[in-house]
Amino acid sequence: MELIDYNLLLKLGISALLGLIIGLERELKRKPLGLKTSLVISIISCLLTIVSIEAAYIFPGNDDIRIQMDPLRLAAQIVSGIGFLGAGVILRRGNDHISGLTTAALIWGAAGIGIAVGAGFFIEASVGVILLIISVELIPFLLTKLSPTKLMKRDLIIKITVSKPESLESVLQKLVEEKIIVTHTRIKDLREETAHMLELKTRVNAKRAVTEIYYSISNINDVQRIEIIS
Repeated sequence: MELIDYNLLLKLGISALLGLIIGLERELKRKPLGLKTSLVISIISCLLTIVSIEAAYIFPGNDDIRIQMDPLRLAAQIVSGIGFLGAGVILRRGNDHISGLTTAALIWGAAGIGIAVGAGFFIEASVGVILLIISVELIPFLLTKLSPTKLMKRDLIIKITVSKPESLESVLQKLVEEKIIVTHTRIKDLREETAHMLELKTRVNAKRAVTEIYYSISNINDVQRIEIIS
């Protein structure tokens, strides 16, 4: 009867703990990568790495046939295969706004942490998780507080329905006065409503509330409807 290798169980336990930390950060932000997904990725990546390394030495061949195996052959496939999960959380909306890139990167990161722990790099994996959390939580917060004005902007898609075509220019001027920077403009006729729609890509101060922007635009003359997408 084979003895239980507690070192392997320790690897799986550490991998689960580090995967839990990554998943908890995404769970608190209500992102697609939650606790369960992160745990599965991290634990199974660790398990496959252990199997890959151990198999290279359990099946060395015999005297007649020499079998040479790459100890990390399965781990190499994890890195490429995890891309399918990452692609599943990247969303491209109709307004060309892409979201989910950070979550996709953390999916890849959770797999990498599992591989590192499975290969025995406990300290390196732990430091990696700490740096990941700092990168996605602390650094963006510090950039918002301490960065130059240009980095404190965020992108908004604003759709404004205007009743009269001659009001389009005045609406755009009012947005400038409200310190809303327009980077791209599209004008669309709504013939069934005898109205016109302004589809604007804008940059605003990151500290400014969307509701405040909504109320400011709604007070502009001839504005019928507003839609803001952050």
